[in-house]
Amino acid sequence: MTCPLCLTENTPLIETPVPGGPDGASVEICATCADPDTPSDHFRPMASTMWSEDPALQVLAARILTRLDTDWARDLSEQLYLDDDNRAWADNVPQGSEHKDSNGVPLATGDTVVLIKDLNVKGAGFTAKRGTAVHKISLVLDNPAHIEGRVEGQRIVILTEFVKKR
Repeated sequence: MTCPLCLTENTPLIETPVPGGPDGASVEICATCADPDTPSDHFRPMASTMWSEDPALQVLAARILTRLDTDWARDLSEQLYLDDDNRAWADNVPQGSEHKDSNGVPLATGDTVVLIKDLNVKGAGFTAKRGTAVHKISLVLDNPAHIEGRVEGQRIVILTEFVKKR
């Protein structure tokens, strides 16, 4: 499948909620786009994809462009037109959301967690087994229920309810 943000083809897509707007609003994007540490040049194709008719995709694009600290991203952000409702949604980034494991322990980028359940990894064709340690996690932008980490050499998104901090 093709990522609607970066236009990368033949990549597994991850359903990513876009909080602050309609309940259940989400966009399917690649793991690279979901990673808050992705280099800004990865998002250059948004010059065309930010004009999507999907409001959730427009809002996510606006938030990413605002977060990036480059001239080209600022230019695109100024060009992007959002109606009043979608502009309010884009500006309504939930504050103070904290990533917590299944026991309520706060998680931070770089932590090590352990899976507490076997997890089928969609698009990668394997199961991440219970007890697997995931080192150097990263927190998913705008979603305290998701973290990312490498399992069997693949970078995957993991729900925080299925991990405990080591």
